[in-house]
Amino acid sequence: MIAYVRGRVLTTTAETVIVDIGGIGYEIYCSKGAFEKATAGETVELYTHLQVKEDGMTLYGFATPAEKELYLKLISVSDVGPKKGITILSGMSMDDFVQAVATADSKRLLTVKGLGKKTAEKIILEMHGKISAAEILESDAPAATTPVKGQESVKLTKQDEEAVAALTGLGFTRSESVQAIKRAKEKGATTTEEIVLRAIQGF
Repeated sequence: MIAYVRGRVLTTTAETVIVDIGGIGYEIYCSKGAFEKATAGETVELYTHLQVKEDGMTLYGFATPAEKELYLKLISVSDVGPKKGITILSGMSMDDFVQAVATADSKRLLTVKGLGKKTAEKIILEMHGKISAAEILESDAPAATTPVKGQESVKLTKQDEEAVAALTGLGFTRSESVQAIKRAKEKGATTTEEIVLRAIQGF
């Protein structure tokens, strides 16, 4: 398994980056984030996933371990193949994707070009509750804040409870979720989506 590559970028195409590693050119299908790291003539580091099929092998590249981890979860969804997974990750940010799944917002997923309603709903159905903020975003954001003693006594509104449900679905405990809501509001968050987004970003 080729999990990581480091080498000089020889050239790029519409979908791939060709990286020279020890005199061998590896063609890598890249996410938007990976493309942004690749400049011809310069050294690039990519986290990769090797797909092996009867008709050959294909290497996919990602900017961070977190992006790669999210991709692997995404292609585990039925009807989402390796190239479609790359298209989805290139069509929206990781934060937006995680929030869309957590809040069952299929309309947000439909902003990705070529992604149909049926597939968007299937992604939410199969991934909801399986994406852990700590697991997926640990390389890109600070860890969730430690719960404060007595935080559970805070009175929650209906909107707060919706945010708690979304955050616990992402892997936070209830205490962590309650504290995240309080801090998000202190920083100006007013909607459920804003509260959830600030929490998964670690503020």
